[in-house]
Amino acid sequence: MQTKIPSSNLYLREEELRSGIELLYFAYRDFTRDPDDILSKSNFGRAHHRVLYFVGRNPGTSVSGLLSILRITKQSLSRVLGQLLEEGYIIQKAGTEDRRQRLLYLTDEGERFEKMLFDTQRERVAQAYRKAGPEAVSGFWEVLLNIVDEDKRDAVLGQIEK
Repeated sequence: MQTKIPSSNLYLREEELRSGIELLYFAYRDFTRDPDDILSKSNFGRAHHRVLYFVGRNPGTSVSGLLSILRITKQSLSRVLGQLLEEGYIIQKAGTEDRRQRLLYLTDEGERFEKMLFDTQRERVAQAYRKAGPEAVSGFWEVLLNIVDEDKRDAVLGQIEK
């Protein structure tokens, strides 16, 4: 099948922008499908996945640090985090300098579960990268970074460059 790629000078037309946004929705749908299937068997959803992923990437992050990364309300995080704690995927430890601080870590079970979810997405992205090639991947990263709010880009870059 021939891919409909916009002409280099027509990419800002309304229809091209709509097509690009639509493609982003379809890509996200398929990117999340495999983890969604795994999560549903454990009565978890995408919010659980995001928490597992970012606690795994940032072991020892505080609850407030996780709230900052996810940009969600404390109430939203509380429900999801409570379930992950209760079911033994995450543990909390008191901070060393401030005992009121709650630092989050994946348990061994949490690490296994997060890896299983990640593996499905890693393979999908790696395959897409191989097919598209390095120039396309670089352009893709540039587009994604420019979708992020400008005042948050440095924080996002700091997060992904760990």
